[in-house]
Amino acid sequence: MLRDFHLNGENADPAILALREEVREFLADEKSRGGFAIGPGLWLRADPEFSAKLGDRGWVGITLPREYGGHGQSALRRYVVTEELLASGAPLRYHWVADRQIGPNLLRFGTEFQKQQLLPRIAAGKCCFCVGMSEPNSGSDLASMRTRATRGDNGWIINGRKIWTSNGHRAHYMNLLARTSSDKEDRRGGVSQFILDMKSPGVNIRPILNMMGEHDFNEVEFQDVFIPDEWVIGEIGNAWNQLSTDLAYERSGSDRWLGSHELLTGAIDRLGPTPSSTAVRAIGAKVAELFTLHRMSFALSAMLERGETPVVEAAIAKDLGTHFEKGTPDLVELLVDEMRPDQFDEEFAAMLRYSRRNAPTMTVKGGAREILRGIIARDLGLR
Repeated sequence: MLRDFHLNGENADPAILALREEVREFLADEKSRGGFAIGPGLWLRADPEFSAKLGDRGWVGITLPREYGGHGQSALRRYVVTEELLASGAPLRYHWVADRQIGPNLLRFGTEFQKQQLLPRIAAGKCCFCVGMSEPNSGSDLASMRTRATRGDNGWIINGRKIWTSNGHRAHYMNLLARTSSDKEDRRGGVSQFILDMKSPGVNIRPILNMMGEHDFNEVEFQDVFIPDEWVIGEIGNAWNQLSTDLAYERSGSDRWLGSHELLTGAIDRLGPTPSSTAVRAIGAKVAELFTLHRMSFALSAMLERGETPVVEAAIAKDLGTHFEKGTPDLVELLVDEMRPDQFDEEFAAMLRYSRRNAPTMTVKGGAREILRGIIARDLGLR
């Protein structure tokens, strides 16, 4: 079955296989008891209670050290758990950014105070982060940011705006990038990284409704917002170098290609046991892509486990993964007429509508296609 494809490529490690089965049993039990239901947005939905349940199971902050409330497990074990959660369509958005990238970033660049304050909450699934990078009128050119941090007494004064801030209205904190100095010769210089308490005076959050009429995005304005020195991440002016680690975690995971997994498996179920040759060819090609992405993403987890920072490799995986994700609703729509009418229920129809409308965002968020291909081309010596 397609749902069991994850078992391949893991050298039949008994511990890994047992962990997969444990997660699957938990998810099946949660579904049967109403702990969560499959919704149109699949894993992109936010559910604080479900995130806390995962924290209680030890499935958030898996790789964080035990002294900070984590579980001291390998990156490969984290990969296995998150792959199963993503494939199930469980709501993970509430804790996702904090677990995926903020925790590892703080481990590498954070102070002891920051680790003690935030990592236990992240591991408990009770800390929600958003990311303050994109700005109005900047497109994907992060180096053109104009949000400024000016030195004050024992801290920094922030003025400016961020846009397309997912989860900003729910988040406890923002991972904020701001310009602390200007260097016309090096636009990437003088950028610093901060942890911003979203309840700070002067933070104004304005909702941006998406094509589904949902409130996910936000524009966030900063008017003389104060951030104490203790919430600077790493070195002032070094955010660009620190960001490479952050983005490697953000772009390398299976969330870049498993967002529509339930849609694909649902389509296969509804095509029945004797699909047409056209459907077989189309589904076969898509599943081949899926296996390839699984192996790539699994290999990237092994690189992270070895302490490597796979910036270019993650860019390749993200580019391929988001194109796969973007094309899935197109494929399903082509096969709708072949599906059994009695199986084409409203739940599946809503999932397809959502995926179709959400598809244009896939090759933009987390690094636009053009940016990713520029990173790849530079590594190949083509620019």
